[in-house]
Amino acid sequence: MAVTATTAGNRVLVLRALGLGDLLTGVPALRALRRGMPGARITLAAPAALGLLARSTGAVDDVLPAEGLGPLPPAGAVDAAVNLHGRGPESHRLLGARAPGRLLAFACPEGGHATGPRWDPGEHEVARWCRLVSAYGFGADPGDLDLPAPPLPSPAPGAAVVHPGAAFPARRWPAERFAAVAAALRDGGERVVVTGGEGEASIARRVAGLAGLGEGADLSGRTRLPELAALVAGARLVVCGDTGVAHLATAFRTPSVLLFGPTPPARWGPPDRAEHLVLWAGLRGDPHGREPHPGLLEISADQAVEAAGRALTATARGT
Repeated sequence: MAVTATTAGNRVLVLRALGLGDLLTGVPALRALRRGMPGARITLAAPAALGLLARSTGAVDDVLPAEGLGPLPPAGAVDAAVNLHGRGPESHRLLGARAPGRLLAFACPEGGHATGPRWDPGEHEVARWCRLVSAYGFGADPGDLDLPAPPLPSPAPGAAVVHPGAAFPARRWPAERFAAVAAALRDGGERVVVTGGEGEASIARRVAGLAGLGEGADLSGRTRLPELAALVAGARLVVCGDTGVAHLATAFRTPSVLLFGPTPPARWGPPDRAEHLVLWAGLRGDPHGREPHPGLLEISADQAVEAAGRALTATARGT
């Protein structure tokens, strides 16, 4: 089933019009495509805000602004299309509408693509896309997740970063517990900052206030993605839930304490490294729920503080 497209001038369109974590878990597959098609121009259909990080992978030449499964902007003729977005049929049809010379995707007869590997719903997100491209002859390394530090200064060099937000309430640990962790880190001599997007400013302010962090510690709404990436790359520690920020910590090998629930870390967790510690109660549920998942609530602030100490100690020892 091997596919090659090494001729200079060939155009490859890759669809992954999702969020930050989705981009970062797709990096090994993207790099496998680049290695196998060194002469092709690879365009990634993804949100425009992800452009800088996408290009920093070394696997993407340009980004075609796209959100979800909406119509794609014009991009010219496509020699090959790669579906790193989903299993189809909608994503298959979206790429099929560009009339590519070939489609690399999971099998989906209703999407007009009967060949290709089968979808495994229990597979880790990184392994899933590595398996897909490998099935078409592009050998991928699931550990190929590292990114270079962004070419701009961190807004808080050497800080411990607490990120309390998450896309859905089911994945949001209580603000009071994040505040307890932030206060403990501050009392232990760490400079602590709290981050969040514009829609997460209220919870970030609450965490900073409850922790008594003082003026300037709340960076929510003040860091665009490039600055956030620089912050994480230069941080001593990241404490957050199952979010894109967790994947930034993985990409920059920044020590992290990650709070999982209701999605198991076997699906979205970091690689097995000493600097990344995962807390999970072992309870699955709806990741899009409107209330914090019971399994997430089983994780105490004391557990997270203890894990933070272990992550920092392991890194200091170089283990």
